[in-house]
Amino acid sequence: MLSSLVAMGYLVEEALTAMNNCVSNLNIAGSEAQLSELTDYICAAQMVKDFDAQLRESPDEEDSTSVMTSYSYTMPRNDYLPREKKRKLHKFQQFGRKCQKGKALPLTNKWWPLWDKRTKLNCLQTVIGSAKLTERIRNALENNEKYGDETPPHVQKLVLEQCRKWNLVWVGKNKVAPLEPDEIEMLLGFPRDHTRGGGISRTDRYKALGNSFQVDTVAYHLSVLKNQFPNGINLLSLFSGIGGAEVALHRLGIPLKNVVSVEIAEVNRNIIRSWWEQTNQRGQLIEIADVQQVSIERLDQWISSFGGFDLVIGGSPCNNLAGSNRVSRNGLDGKHSSMFYHYVRILDLVKTMMGRDR
Repeated sequence: MLSSLVAMGYLVEEALTAMNNCVSNLNIAGSEAQLSELTDYICAAQMVKDFDAQLRESPDEEDSTSVMTSYSYTMPRNDYLPREKKRKLHKFQQFGRKCQKGKALPLTNKWWPLWDKRTKLNCLQTVIGSAKLTERIRNALENNEKYGDETPPHVQKLVLEQCRKWNLVWVGKNKVAPLEPDEIEMLLGFPRDHTRGGGISRTDRYKALGNSFQVDTVAYHLSVLKNQFPNGINLLSLFSGIGGAEVALHRLGIPLKNVVSVEIAEVNRNIIRSWWEQTNQRGQLIEIADVQQVSIERLDQWISSFGGFDLVIGGSPCNNLAGSNRVSRNGLDGKHSSMFYHYVRILDLVKTMMGRDR
């Protein structure tokens, strides 16, 4: 593990510190996912160190440019959605998206400084800003306050860069903190405590939520199906995550008759199953752990059993496409992102098999 980190360009001291602090989360084998956790830890530590160093610089030495991280998300086009060009989307009045921070997180307004002009949050991530980083920010702000001075522009800029990057919100005087899991659930449109309990750790909750789509956005796209399937829908959900598509259809009032949910993470499968039971779904939930297990024989069995699928939906992993991935950013040929090809394979099979039976 140490040699792998050093080969990636990290210092030996950084690697050893990360391994010592993360040892409780690692097993003997040391998988790629665990290596990713170590690199996340090192990157967070580097940012804290860099933040301290920049605070010590004078405003005259400050670089006037800033590098903003851009994020890109894609949802595979669904060939089972209606293609009526002029059809208006179903009215979506019941779901008001709380985009602005003042409405979504009203308790933060009291402490929000005037120089923090953010009105919306950045992309939600699978990791959060560390306690050490928030402590550095508090100390930087309080040190200037001791002398009765307003926060200097260069300190404001550095603080805002970290707040934007980690979605830090103001929870007290000079105090910022990461969003809590229940706040992220609310922002993403999931039911309260959707990811809570059942042996799921806070780390797992952040990871699951950070890999999810916004439910209201998904529901907006699927709202055209409401009038077409008043008696229920048969759903093939690939890479289900924590059930964003299932929750969206449920909120639209579309009964879930038969759902084949394909999700490799046991934590996510537990979350979906718990939601299914708590919402008293009357349909059938079929859980498959690995998308590679979705064979032509199984598809034929499901199609024969309940008459085919009305909707195929899914968002394949983008781990190997993410700009923050320094471990294995090798595109669709990567171990995780190559799963996209299984989405295409399965969709083509379903279309062919259902066309054959018509």
